[in-house]
Amino acid sequence: MRRTDRPRSAHRPGRRLPVYAVSLAALSAFALGSGPAAAEGPGANRAPGPVSWRADLTAGTGDEANISRADGSLRLRDGRLRPASVRARQGQGTAVLPARVLDRAVNRIAVDLDVTAPAGTRTAVDVRGRDGLGRWTEWREARAGQPAVLPRAVTEVQARLTLVGAPAGTTPEIHGLGLSAELAAPAAGAEASAAAAAPFSARVFATREGLVGGTTANGHVIVPNDHFVALPSRRGLSPKGSAEYSVRVCGPARCETAPVWDVGPWNTHDDHWNPSSVRETFKDLPQGKPEAQAAYENGYNGGRDEFGRRVLNPAGIDLADGTFYNVGLGDNGWVTVTYLWTGDGAATRSFPTWGTGVNIRKQATTASTRVAQLAGPTTVRVQCQVRGQLVQIDGYSNDAWSYLPDYGGYVSNIYIDVPEGWLPGVPTC
Repeated sequence: MRRTDRPRSAHRPGRRLPVYAVSLAALSAFALGSGPAAAEGPGANRAPGPVSWRADLTAGTGDEANISRADGSLRLRDGRLRPASVRARQGQGTAVLPARVLDRAVNRIAVDLDVTAPAGTRTAVDVRGRDGLGRWTEWREARAGQPAVLPRAVTEVQARLTLVGAPAGTTPEIHGLGLSAELAAPAAGAEASAAAAAPFSARVFATREGLVGGTTANGHVIVPNDHFVALPSRRGLSPKGSAEYSVRVCGPARCETAPVWDVGPWNTHDDHWNPSSVRETFKDLPQGKPEAQAAYENGYNGGRDEFGRRVLNPAGIDLADGTFYNVGLGDNGWVTVTYLWTGDGAATRSFPTWGTGVNIRKQATTASTRVAQLAGPTTVRVQCQVRGQLVQIDGYSNDAWSYLPDYGGYVSNIYIDVPEGWLPGVPTC
């Protein structure tokens, strides 16, 4: 076995704790994967490739709204039942499928949907992922020939199916779903990001949802004095009963944190809290301005929403009755909304690496699953660091590991090309 590639600098980067007797046999036992010294069996130095699977549509997930099954296919249970806040003519249903835990990091997901869609009906497949820090990304729609690209690498993927019927009550029918996921290169310029943005906030016009007894887009039945909000995009819709996507609403009297359980008002594809570059539709509008507001105030889109309806108020959020009155509103009005799942969640700092074929692990140990690999020296974004398995190499040792959000895993700080073993200015995970 040959030695691993030498670091570029003579000071032995990131290896603060010297040990004076480390054999090559001991080195190989750690199987870190730096160059020819990797000892993980055939193909150990090849980066993980795509992974594919078929979704199981035969059993109920417990996280569904207005869905029925027949012969392994999904269809609307009631072709006229629609989410409360949208006030559209078409029936709608959703099914959140069980999450799939993967043995590698991914950020691009393609779908193969087998569907019968009569005229006037629609279907959508949204996917999201959970990273090594336990955070979910936003939902992103994947279409035939257009994979969904998630904002960061993940090792767990979940799909959500949305079925929209025709105004007459006709329903589409989904017969099967295949998914394929892989790790694409981090977005250009990602390494230059040194600090995370705080969760995005904007001042938007709020209306009272009301509609007690109605059903929200995630299947929640609205009760008196309820506490939740509706936003005009599925990208930030929480599964039923969860608060995975929540907002902080500040009104005249006080602030309240409430989950996003419905889609609306006016639009269903207007994630106005996202930057224009990644906004699903209406990309020529500035971040924080709902399409309904632009239509009402400036005649944008002919003064109409995505369905062609004349916009009668500038609402960008609906508030359930309990939330509406709790923040101090007596009538529809302006509030400040913070979209708590946005932003990077923590600062990141960029560092150079050394070595070839450096493995990135799901956890801070060499026994953990390899989720990605650095082919050669590069620059990586580090979000946080932890104390993990002690790694020994070339007479030095280090138990610090860094979490790389662009790759969805941890790398030993031995391969970070700086003098310090514990990276300066990087918080503990």
